[in-house]
Amino acid sequence: MRTLPQRVIENLGFYVYLYVDPRSGYPFYVGKGQGDRILCHLSDTEDTEKVRLIAELREVGLEPRLEILKYGLTEQEAFLVESAAIDLLGIHELTNRFKGHGAMENGRASLAEIIRELDAEDAQITEKVVLIKVAQLYQQEMTPGELYEATRGIWRVAPRSHKVDFAFCVYRGIIREVYAIERWRRADDPPFRRADILENDPRLKNRWLFDGTVAEEMRKQYLGKSVRSYISRKARNSIKYVVHPTKAYRV
Repeated sequence: MRTLPQRVIENLGFYVYLYVDPRSGYPFYVGKGQGDRILCHLSDTEDTEKVRLIAELREVGLEPRLEILKYGLTEQEAFLVESAAIDLLGIHELTNRFKGHGAMENGRASLAEIIRELDAEDAQITEKVVLIKVAQLYQQEMTPGELYEATRGIWRVAPRSHKVDFAFCVYRGIIREVYAIERWRRADDPPFRRADILENDPRLKNRWLFDGTVAEEMRKQYLGKSVRSYISRKARNSIKYVVHPTKAYRV
């Protein structure tokens, strides 16, 4: 099947769909779209885990089972259903590259984590800092070294960010660590250590990372506090530069 019947398309609206491994019965991909979107991955040639799994199935004479999880949605509703489905199934059990829309700010978390987020004291920032939302890179059980690597780069930042003294690692609106910045350097200058990006990766061009250390005294003041007064919950930008106690600007 290369296309859906027109009457089906007209009645589906926005929908959330699943690609299911027929061998196990478990979904391996969650998507959202309208029209023929559900069929597009069957002819995808991009080098991704999802495409490789589809090819693996075809090698043994199988095809993924396509299912509609929910249809007749608005686009915003589809985003929410997709995000909830990914959270429920677990991003590490799927071939999706990223969690769903909005998952970083109000997605699945333990009750203790939600209480921590919603009851956190507001930070009153008086230093010049860069707020760095680590979003997709954050994991609950990260080591200090892994958290540092996720926070330090790579980022597309303006020259004024090089004048700040501290970088605050932010996840779900909460300060997770505080670093004193020693210097910024171009990401394509070796050595670069983040495991998912090779030294000669084109994504390194025109991007920066910082070298720094944990700011022990500063973290006592800021760790665990909320920066939601500086960064909107819906803000997609990963970098904010605090230039005034009540203002933050994209860099």
